[in-house]
Amino acid sequence: MLGDLLKRLTQPEPPRLDDTDARLALTALLVRIARADEQYEADEAARIDRITQRRYGLTESGAQALRSEAEALESQAPDTVRFTRAIKDAVPYEERLSVIEVLWEVVLADGERAEEEDALLRMVSNFLGVSDRDSALARQRIEDGA
Repeated sequence: MLGDLLKRLTQPEPPRLDDTDARLALTALLVRIARADEQYEADEAARIDRITQRRYGLTESGAQALRSEAEALESQAPDTVRFTRAIKDAVPYEERLSVIEVLWEVVLADGERAEEEDALLRMVSNFLGVSDRDSALARQRIEDGA
């Protein structure tokens, strides 16, 4: 299943993802951001679970299952450039913009803006087609608790 999703994502012109695959791909992106500083900690995993519960109306166990599957997908996914560009082509803009906001939630989950996470988020935002300004506004909303 994961191999099939990766195969579809990395086609020259990937088709739009259905809701289930989009959830998985976007959650894998959350995991990639959390792992950027090579310290994927329990508070980051818990934050990802809370995000997916809120965004997708999942139960706690459903969110944990999605994160577990996303962790597997992330570890098999190609480099960040190809992975995020594939998501950009397969996921509508509004969804990509809202994902930048939750990516900031993950980056800021431990109370620090690690250089590696910050740099990766800027790169991911660009590859997803989201402007630096929109990303900065998303970060401010998260920092302000909005």
